[in-house]
Amino acid sequence: MKLIVGLGNPGRIYAHNRHNAGFRCLNYFARLHSVRFDRRQCRARVGIGEVISEKLLLAKPGTFVNLSGNPVVCLAHKHDIPLSDVLIIYDDLDLPLGKIRLRQSGSSGGHKGMNSIISALGSEGFPRIRVGIGRPQGEEQSANEDTIVNYVLSDFSPQEEAIIKPLIATVAEAIDYFLTQGIESAMSKFN
Repeated sequence: MKLIVGLGNPGRIYAHNRHNAGFRCLNYFARLHSVRFDRRQCRARVGIGEVISEKLLLAKPGTFVNLSGNPVVCLAHKHDIPLSDVLIIYDDLDLPLGKIRLRQSGSSGGHKGMNSIISALGSEGFPRIRVGIGRPQGEEQSANEDTIVNYVLSDFSPQEEAIIKPLIATVAEAIDYFLTQGIESAMSKFN
């Protein structure tokens, strides 16, 4: 079984925030493959299904993004899923809007949700898909914390939605490719 986790904040008020790109991508992937989030386990909404001959556990932590680690580690341990079969999908400020980047492992890059997951799992050795949300317009890399928080907790503009919607479909394609070809081949194709 593989565990695919989308990061986001629970609740309707956050549904279209930039920080919820992971939830949105996972929701799309689940609809595409008729997997319903009809269970709760380890403080997460989960759906179980089979996609491309792979048994999958799809999960959206019910905690806020910055506290995603405990639900992820609980699900991985409960279902005896090795780190190489845990795929995390999350928003990334350092990627331009409309780009994705797959990685086999690595640091959090400053993403607090990924910090939480790495800390809880005790390892950086798991695959991930970073979804580019860009940085606030006119802000330098060193933008202050309040500006960043306000930015990630704001909704995409209509112009940005026109870019993010097709990107969500690309992420679903990348997940399918990861399942059939593995992370290295997926990285070669989508990075």
